[in-house]
Amino acid sequence: MKRYSEYKDSGVKWLGEIPRHWEVKRLASYFTERRVKVSDKEYEPLSVTKLGIFPQWENVAKTNDGDNRKLVRKGDFVINSRSDRKGSSGVSNRDGSVSLINIVLKPRRTIKARYSNYLLKSYKFIEEFYRNGRGIVADLWTTRFDEMKMIKLAIPSIEEQEAIANYLDAATSKIDAAIAQQQKMIDLLNERKQIIINNAVTNGLDPNVSMKDSGVKWIGKIPEHWEVRKLGTIGSTINGVSHDSSYFGEGEPFVSYSDVYKNYSLPKFVSGLAKSSKQERRLFSVERGDVFFTRTSETAEEIGFTSTCLETIPNAVFAGFLIRFRPNANVLDPNFSKYYFRAHIHRSYFVKEMNLVIRASLSQQLLKGLPILLPPLQEQSVIASYLDGKINEVDLCLKNKTKQISLLQERKQIIINDVVTGKVKVL
Repeated sequence: MKRYSEYKDSGVKWLGEIPRHWEVKRLASYFTERRVKVSDKEYEPLSVTKLGIFPQWENVAKTNDGDNRKLVRKGDFVINSRSDRKGSSGVSNRDGSVSLINIVLKPRRTIKARYSNYLLKSYKFIEEFYRNGRGIVADLWTTRFDEMKMIKLAIPSIEEQEAIANYLDAATSKIDAAIAQQQKMIDLLNERKQIIINNAVTNGLDPNVSMKDSGVKWIGKIPEHWEVRKLGTIGSTINGVSHDSSYFGEGEPFVSYSDVYKNYSLPKFVSGLAKSSKQERRLFSVERGDVFFTRTSETAEEIGFTSTCLETIPNAVFAGFLIRFRPNANVLDPNFSKYYFRAHIHRSYFVKEMNLVIRASLSQQLLKGLPILLPPLQEQSVIASYLDGKINEVDLCLKNKTKQISLLQERKQIIINDVVTGKVKVL
């Protein structure tokens, strides 16, 4: 790869040495913040993801009245300020609106949108962006524009920005195609995983068993000897603990939203800490058999995801963004629960009944009405053991595909970082 003939010290740690003719200025020199509030009735809601910005699904959280979203114009760069949405950013390809949690940047004439899309999505910039932020709750770190605008950037001429964008378009498109192929395989494996789980937890393992109507349209027929009960009749529910940021970071174990969202079963050792009181540790305890539901998010798709506790976590409490369901004794096998509550058969219920205002929200009352299929305990154990073997096979394949994507993404990021910081010359 070619390098520039002369370099200079940028004076900025994340940039390092840069080409001598590049300018170093604060982000505010190249972008202004667009803070116009609008309603989704006026402007199409857009979704900010790792792949860019595109129209949201029909069932995402929308406003009822008033200006509760931010205006986005075509060519604006939008970045989610929350650390649990790292990498959720991109240049908008249309006019629309986004959630207030996002920062909308309007580029000045000195910077091209396509170039900014590479610069501001580069790994090193993203890390610098969140480094300038602050914690607001337990596992949530956020950055405001007032903090973001102070970040220093190294920017070449308009002509060089165009050349860099063209080069990166070509260089990354091949990698993106390879990633897309691997992602397609992952999607198929996840679909297979859900089919295996859904079939087992709704039909059991005996293909010759007599069936009956469950009485629930989106569940259909179930084994004749299974029960159908509403969740509220087989256990208790409670929302988690809520405090300001000073409560978190040290103390006793704390189960976060991401611990639940990312895992079928809770990690034995969670990374979060909270200054919980003895009374809170009793009221918001985390015990074997407990099932935790995600209860609030920007979209309905992230509501009602569960993680089951397979081993009591002493002295732990859990986040206010979660609902704990504690089953009555001898009703649910925890190993069965970890699969049953992650089955997609429940999505129809949550999406249909969801409270969509500014954010999607799952109430305890709504959760208590969720229909639950109950095989005999011994049969639950047999189903769980069967699924352990089948899902482990799929997960091994998923792990391999995910590793391949990570290697491709790492290669892509290295190329982008080297080019946008001037370590590689493309002209």
